[in-house]
Amino acid sequence: MSILDKFKLDGEVAVVTGAGKGIGRAIALGVAEAGADVALAARTLSDLNAVAKEIRAIGRRAITVATDVTDMAALDHLAQRTVDELGSLTIWVSNAGGLPDGTPRYLTRTSEKDWDAQIDLNLKSVWMGAVVAARHMKDGGAIINTSSRAAFGGQVKNGPYGASKAAVNSLTSTLSLELAPNIRVNAVAPGPIPTENFDESMGIKSGEDREKLLQHIGIPLNRYGREEDIAAAVVYMASPAASWVTGQCLYVSGGR
Repeated sequence: MSILDKFKLDGEVAVVTGAGKGIGRAIALGVAEAGADVALAARTLSDLNAVAKEIRAIGRRAITVATDVTDMAALDHLAQRTVDELGSLTIWVSNAGGLPDGTPRYLTRTSEKDWDAQIDLNLKSVWMGAVVAARHMKDGGAIINTSSRAAFGGQVKNGPYGASKAAVNSLTSTLSLELAPNIRVNAVAPGPIPTENFDESMGIKSGEDREKLLQHIGIPLNRYGREEDIAAAVVYMASPAASWVTGQCLYVSGGR
């Protein structure tokens, strides 16, 4: 097998949660371009249908499943439909997450309700996704969790989110031990990427606002990330090129 062939996903079947827009959409398109058929999951079916149309246009199969990732039964339904309609399940990308209401918070000013919502969305969903995926990956596979640069170090006015993503890293490490040697479990941690959710949570309303924030952050590579940067990292983690990689978190953050 040539080195480039090791990055192909021919014959694989991937589930991607949060696939309707932003980074999730890019990941879904990326794994499809690499050769995988894809089950697309998110809450808004119309968004998923648009992504599915793009995937089918490049010759891959795609199904759409409206899914609440904080519900174990919904995730199990997603996995079962994937197996029933696409024939197997070999890659699971737990990408859905973020800020439940788009509002960053200080830890000491977060209500119990808001804390629970953050943990359910960013951590509990990842744990449940791995449990469900492992149940259906009969011949091995790869699980990739979306973490965040915010998982590293303290966070000013984003404590609940940072804590939940740090926990995703710990969860990933432990799952990689529990599910070895047949299933590899890794994480990809994006830095700042100006998606719709990012702009909303950071209060960005113009290109000037975005540029000011970039200079304040101080990214060594001097640009924001692109959704495709994360898709490329996920394709690597899912592919035979990463067959000896498990329990790792790859920070894709421009050097910050």
